[in-house]
Amino acid sequence: MFASGASNLRQSQETNDPSPDLAIQAFVETVKINVQRVVVGKGDGIELALIALLCGGHVLIEDVPGIGKTTLARALADSLGCTFKRIQFTPDLMPSDVLGVNFFNQKTGDFQFRAGPVFSQVLVADEINRATPRTQSALLEAMQERQATVDGETMPLPDPFLVLATQNPIELEGTFPLPEAQLDRFMVRVELGYPTEAEERDIFLRFDDPAGSPEIGPVTDADGIASARQAVPKVRVDESVRDYVAQVTRATREHEGVELGASPRAGLALYKTSQARAALMGRDYVLPDDVKAMAAPVLAHRMIMGASSRLRGVVGSAIVAEVLDAVPVPIEREPAPDSGTPDSGPTGTGTGG
Repeated sequence: MFASGASNLRQSQETNDPSPDLAIQAFVETVKINVQRVVVGKGDGIELALIALLCGGHVLIEDVPGIGKTTLARALADSLGCTFKRIQFTPDLMPSDVLGVNFFNQKTGDFQFRAGPVFSQVLVADEINRATPRTQSALLEAMQERQATVDGETMPLPDPFLVLATQNPIELEGTFPLPEAQLDRFMVRVELGYPTEAEERDIFLRFDDPAGSPEIGPVTDADGIASARQAVPKVRVDESVRDYVAQVTRATREHEGVELGASPRAGLALYKTSQARAALMGRDYVLPDDVKAMAAPVLAHRMIMGASSRLRGVVGSAIVAEVLDAVPVPIEREPAPDSGTPDSGPTGTGTGG
């Protein structure tokens, strides 16, 4: 039995409900509550991961050791009711360990393909930066084109296909930094941060049971995810907000502290995730605030800092904050009830600067 979030979404689409965003909100809340049975707090990080899921993207969970990166990725995978595999990336991991291999079956006298972990709907790539660049590149085609090529034969991956990767950004020994091309394929980067004092006490109490951590089961399925994804593009984006997304993306390329700014793929990801966030907030239209909220998780990890920025320790999120301060914010107006046109009242999202 699946939770009401997915069933409400399917019901709203079958009855042509004009507000599928409310059902998406219920879908996200259902999965979030289930994940938080294991993960204490981290509501913002869980929502970012689910936004990427709704947009068909992948998630990079990056933070110091012991924060709960792997726990969050595993709990999310367990909640989705999809086929699930986990890979512990190490320096000796080979591309065939990820994609699979053709082997000779002596009983049949023929070659057979043994599928690797990538042929699953949810793939948890734990400590992805510990694998060599050769092995990391095995995921490039899978993440972008939803297919894998082994010995010249291209095979489609299951739908949905979600990569949840974790990495430790401060550890350098025995690691291989992800190339820019692969970072660009992660729709969002999630930074969890340390828990609050109250959350840390809750962690002690929750995991004090000798039986171990709580177990969770799926609260949705592949059909529920597909229904949610179909509803996201229906969220309306005004022309002024569309222009704002383009201006923010282009401003990262013109910033003096950046050697290489956000790509068009990054701009499209910002556009889509803004739609998903609006639906998550219970709206069927995007506000500039949605764009501002998604800018750092979507753009910061995709930019290459200039030499002066690297020397001064400037990070991508700081550049994004400067860009958001510099680009004028459009005064978006809320749509009038039962009308597809804006009314006369501004939302009060503010201006840039």
